[in-house]
Amino acid sequence: MIRQSISVLIIIFASFAINQFNGYSTDTNPKAEIGSTAPDFTIEDQSGNNVSLSNFKDKIVVLEWLNPDCPFVQRHYKSNTMTSLASNYSDNGVVWLAINSTHTMNKDDDKKWIEKYGLQYPILDDSSGNVGKLYGAKTTPNMFIIDKSGALIYAGAIDDDPDGSKGENKVNYVEKALNEVIAGNAVSISETKPYGCSVKYSK
Repeated sequence: MIRQSISVLIIIFASFAINQFNGYSTDTNPKAEIGSTAPDFTIEDQSGNNVSLSNFKDKIVVLEWLNPDCPFVQRHYKSNTMTSLASNYSDNGVVWLAINSTHTMNKDDDKKWIEKYGLQYPILDDSSGNVGKLYGAKTTPNMFIIDKSGALIYAGAIDDDPDGSKGENKVNYVEKALNEVIAGNAVSISETKPYGCSVKYSK
């Protein structure tokens, strides 16, 4: 009986250790905070394939909240803001994941957006809103960057140009943060106020 109890304890401890050291938070009620381990998640992409954040251990990951009906998102996609960044940093091993938490949309809507703009990255279906609420995503777009250690290093707006009037004078916060972390430096601006349409969560 004692041996059996010891064996059970060893199995529980081993499982806990594996989860704790996979680079992502396994807390039962995690919260996305700058400098802390990013909460792990598993949701389906537009094709029904499961995508887990923990699959990208040792990689820099960008999370982009989007809603195809949002004018701010439409403006950025028409000007290739997101697609250009994703393409430019792919050679550095940066993983780009778009997430749609709009409760009235589904995988077919995500597929249409991918086809329309020729996206080379997936859109994850979070119509339940669970992942969006986990990260505190407020607007579309809303950007998050996770470093190779699994820590959240940036959260906020894509840039400092909400109305799209600054042209070449705007500061792209995501580009700035990626350049800094790839160079091995600390991110100088880790949090900004996101702008855009509110995320359309279910009630």
